[in-house]
Amino acid sequence: MIVDMLSQSVGQFGYFALFFMLWLGIVGMPIPDEVIVLSAGVLTSMGLLHVFPAFIATYLGVVSGLSLGYVLGRWLGAPALNWISRKKGMNKYVEQAQSLLDRYGSYALCISYFFPVVRHVVPYLVGIGKMTFPRYALFSYTTGFVWTLILFLLGHFMGNKVELLTSYVALLNNRTVIFSVLGVLVLIAAAYYGFTVWRKQKSMAAAPQPLMIDPDRKE
Repeated sequence: MIVDMLSQSVGQFGYFALFFMLWLGIVGMPIPDEVIVLSAGVLTSMGLLHVFPAFIATYLGVVSGLSLGYVLGRWLGAPALNWISRKKGMNKYVEQAQSLLDRYGSYALCISYFFPVVRHVVPYLVGIGKMTFPRYALFSYTTGFVWTLILFLLGHFMGNKVELLTSYVALLNNRTVIFSVLGVLVLIAAAYYGFTVWRKQKSMAAAPQPLMIDPDRKE
């Protein structure tokens, strides 16, 4: 089981095991990133790892692995795309990644986190497209933090219930769930913005108006 394997790796290599298992996702590790992040959280619930350093190692592994794709795409250009396209079964993921970029632009970096394999392809494509690194980091690193935190905490609070890992991963990767959650977040943000504007206008209306003095008025 993945928790046992990860536990043995951590026992040998410490927190670096979390980092490298996620960093190597760029070359096609057979274990999905989601399961590794969840399992890291499980190990903290078992007392085998401390929460803060385990999360930091996990987060850095996630964003470093994806950033390597961006760097390769930026430096190598089209040959990088040709390299990943030659790997068996990768064409469909390249097409999905390109479709996300065509539809959502830079926000595809955020959405792609919820699609296995595609999340590794999108950084190649934006690197090939010469997206600046600050822009890439803004979208990828912030979303990566939230994505890692959610999965890590699920694993931590779920405990050593490995049989639930698959169902959690399937739920978090479900397209309908993803866009439903995004839709709810947009509605909440819009409602909050509307409430803030309404409260500001109400406060301005209730505030006492300054007394205007006519300088030409004679007492």
